[in-house]
Amino acid sequence: MSSSSPPSLLRLHPSDTVAVALRDVSAGEVLDLDDQLVTATDPVPRGHKIALQPHPPGASVLKYGWPIGRATSNIEPGRHVHTHNVQTGLSSAETYTFEPSARSEGAAPSEATFQGFLRADGRVGTRNEIWIIPTVGCVARAARRIAELAHAQRPAGVDGVYAFPHPLGCSQLGDDLSRTRKILASLAAHPNAGGVLIIGLGCENNQLSALISEARLSPERIRSFNAQSVDDEFEDGVAAVAQLAEIVSRDVRTTRPFSDLVIGLKCGGSDGFSGLTANPLVGRIASRLAASGGTPILTEIPEIFGAENLLMRRAVDRDVFNAAGKLVNDFKAYFVAHGQPVSENPSPGNIAGGITTLEEKSLGAVQKAGDASLTQVLAYGEQIRRKGLALLEAPGNDAVSSTALTAAGATLILFTTGRGTPLGFPAPTLKIASNSSLAQAKARWIDFDAGRRLDGVSLDELEHDLMDLILSVASGQRTRSECNDERDIALWKGGVTL
Repeated sequence: MSSSSPPSLLRLHPSDTVAVALRDVSAGEVLDLDDQLVTATDPVPRGHKIALQPHPPGASVLKYGWPIGRATSNIEPGRHVHTHNVQTGLSSAETYTFEPSARSEGAAPSEATFQGFLRADGRVGTRNEIWIIPTVGCVARAARRIAELAHAQRPAGVDGVYAFPHPLGCSQLGDDLSRTRKILASLAAHPNAGGVLIIGLGCENNQLSALISEARLSPERIRSFNAQSVDDEFEDGVAAVAQLAEIVSRDVRTTRPFSDLVIGLKCGGSDGFSGLTANPLVGRIASRLAASGGTPILTEIPEIFGAENLLMRRAVDRDVFNAAGKLVNDFKAYFVAHGQPVSENPSPGNIAGGITTLEEKSLGAVQKAGDASLTQVLAYGEQIRRKGLALLEAPGNDAVSSTALTAAGATLILFTTGRGTPLGFPAPTLKIASNSSLAQAKARWIDFDAGRRLDGVSLDELEHDLMDLILSVASGQRTRSECNDERDIALWKGGVTL
């Protein structure tokens, strides 16, 4: 192979026993990897793994320098390594030991700025919108219709009027009802919402007064009514939004430091390149934000199983460490209680993209948090309490976890993907492709192509470009999902329904 030829394989860590194919490899090809010749004895699809050394049955398979599973049969060098010959090594609850260690110097803080909306409570929004939140699914369609009518009539200075319908709020009890109320209250208090209209029905379990009380909103910035108590909910709703719009339209963007951003970290539809390109790139942004005094938020707890030690070793104290360990073990118990294995992941799309086990997926996913210190662990629906990296309770489901990130206070979401999705959420969501093929095929979905790293573009250059885009979006530039009017929420239901 000539020195100018692009590499065919990539070993991510010196101790790895597998390499990643950067293109489709045919059986019989001889490949050069770090002066080692590897003969492919199987076809290996792009993004999948090839064995670099023998793996007898039961041997650990290493990628990223960590075990991603165990060989289920004899794997000779050159073999395709995937679900047919590797299985997870995950078990249920584990015991974690807090061992404080010296931290190396991380990313340098950034002096970058953006144009944001300073709110009365000191938080800073990236949008100046009016949000309509129904207490219950019975008035969800009414909320959407009011938003459509009011959006068309909004004055200059109001970025948009949007409804976030959902099917819950009725026939819920106890903790299940409390969680629904809590996350809706946190959404209502979001800094991207300059004003909020909350619509109830009147007879639902999730009573309007209780939701408003939990949201703790400024009376000037909220309007509300029960649809059963008015003559025409559409007329009253549009009138209420008009009152809010008069106030919200006077808000102006001002220059704010990078540290005022709260960025949600999310991956959806990962592939074999997610842990090589998009996730480590987002990790650089998370590290820079935390070093600057800002707040990145990591979630998708089932997708850190097998990699939680990498994250927990960065806990700032024993209390945070213990809270993180409890969150992971409680989530495993949640799976077991429902008769499911803790390793019930990756998804079919992940597997097709080259991810074999949950450990492999998790080791790639936690890279989104960079090297930031873990400062807080948040329950589902809870808002951030301090600066620095937060770990948030939520499942891996794209819509549920992204809604939870927004409710926690994320004013912008970085969403990495190797398979692509059109979904959008209340906070501006930047879709970052792990491979250039996806970025080119789905240009209407994708905001940034991190796959350029495979073509030789450095992470330094990609970080610079992504930072520029983040600051532009935080200052008002619309994301692809915003342009496509993709804005939805999904709530996590865990209790019985009456």
